[in-house]
Amino acid sequence: MSKARLGDYAKFIRGITFKPAQKCDPRAEGAVACMRTKNVQTDLDEFDLIGVPRDIIKNIEKMLQEGDILVSSANSWNLVGRCCYVPHLNYPATAGGFISILRPTNGDLDPRYLYRWFSSDAVQSTVRLFGNQTTNISNLDHKRTLGLRIPLPPLAKQKRIVGILDAADALRAKRREALAQLDTLLQSTFLDMFGDPFDGEFDDKHVPFADLTKRITYGFTCPMSHLETGIPILTAKNVLDGTLDMDNVHYADQHEFDSLTDKSKPSPGDILITKDGSIGRCAVVPEEGPICINQSVALVIPKRSIVIPEYVSAYIRSFPVQQRIQRMGKGNALKHLQITELAKFPSVVPSLDLQRRFATIVELVERQKARMRTHLAELDALFASLQSRAFNGEL
Repeated sequence: MSKARLGDYAKFIRGITFKPAQKCDPRAEGAVACMRTKNVQTDLDEFDLIGVPRDIIKNIEKMLQEGDILVSSANSWNLVGRCCYVPHLNYPATAGGFISILRPTNGDLDPRYLYRWFSSDAVQSTVRLFGNQTTNISNLDHKRTLGLRIPLPPLAKQKRIVGILDAADALRAKRREALAQLDTLLQSTFLDMFGDPFDGEFDDKHVPFADLTKRITYGFTCPMSHLETGIPILTAKNVLDGTLDMDNVHYADQHEFDSLTDKSKPSPGDILITKDGSIGRCAVVPEEGPICINQSVALVIPKRSIVIPEYVSAYIRSFPVQQRIQRMGKGNALKHLQITELAKFPSVVPSLDLQRRFATIVELVERQKARMRTHLAELDALFASLQSRAFNGEL
């Protein structure tokens, strides 16, 4: 398969800059929507849009077109180059200053094919390595990126490749949606069985969260080696909603682990709650090998005589509770949840029998989620294989 220099078939258009006072409602007369880095997800996220006055856009090229690719061009190192495809929009839009628009300039390059190539793992990794790193931000290197060589088969074959990759990606999206629906099912089941914990807020059913626990504390503050093997060190990024992500962790050696106090070494059935950054995410420690936590994670040891861990975790993750926890966060750039405030949080203790019935449902749903995650991992592997073959002339 022949290859061509990307810059001969596409160009980057830098996003606009504007003053904070110029932000407006995107639905206002004379306004256009302005996409920011938060809108650049796997697909274009149109949920939280801001607007800017149309008259500050002096170059018509900066208005988005169907088939454009939005590229995060100034972000943390691991997010530079992240991209999404721009579908048909029912409103005028542009891109902000931390985004670049990648647009085909030649009819021999299909826009959707360009997106599939640019979003491939190999290209994303290369573009990140090209980034010009400052203290906290990496910047997309437009010149080096446009110098990349893109496989360029005839248009008919480009469209065939796009069709195959789009179909495989749609299967992954359906599996992710099914997983999300199971989480929604658990949320609905919790509210059906236990009700809104703040319905009748001032009655005597509430007790401080500390009354449900033997201990509320947080992990170590000492420096660690961060090895590639050993005992996992979990931080806030590893505590997801209901699960622990063990794929992206550093490790402590046995000597370091032994030197830690018990407050940094959770046991199965303990509960972990994120307290720095994205606060309030919560998961039960599973029956697996030893782990340790750093100071960004709160450790909660429940009183098993009155509460079941699955109930406590679901209570913290329930929508009414999450609304309140998010309001408890201190700080601006980096939110912080104080464990002294968490200890005072109003909590409800239903009967153990009702909690056990809920725990049984959780177990059944978690089994189903585990099967779906396995299937999703298989689909991810299939997609990666198809992606590699597509851009190596083997598809």
